[in-house]
Amino acid sequence: MRRWACQSVFVLAALWFTACDSAPSPAAPAGPQSFLAGTWQGTVTVQVNADIPPAPPASSAPTTWTFEVVPLTNLQTFRATIHSEHPWLSIDTIGTTALSPTNTPPTQISTQGDYSSPRGCRGHSGASVRRTLRASMPISGAPIATL
Repeated sequence: MRRWACQSVFVLAALWFTACDSAPSPAAPAGPQSFLAGTWQGTVTVQVNADIPPAPPASSAPTTWTFEVVPLTNLQTFRATIHSEHPWLSIDTIGTTALSPTNTPPTQISTQGDYSSPRGCRGHSGASVRRTLRASMPISGAPIATL
């Protein structure tokens, strides 16, 4: 009986060490990824009051958008963190981005959000993308920037 118990402990120990390897196990299933998820860097161009002479010339500055998938939305809704380094539109804000009609290209990308303007007012931003980026950021209904 004692010999059988020693052999059993040896076999169990061998199985345990064999089952344990150095590769880490995943914390959660990876699941499908979206083409939009991640950080995108580009340029924002602002034309202030383009239709009112004498309008200043358009100017550009770096911008960064980070998209995080909202769970259980079929990869069609994102939390968008937006950072603009433009002196006229220097903002950091969070918005909601939606893909429609599908979650794969070609599709329309739409982002909506609010931001605190550097000029002391509250603004609403909206962007819609099909082939090129078009966006406007009105304050109290008056357009203040076209991206």
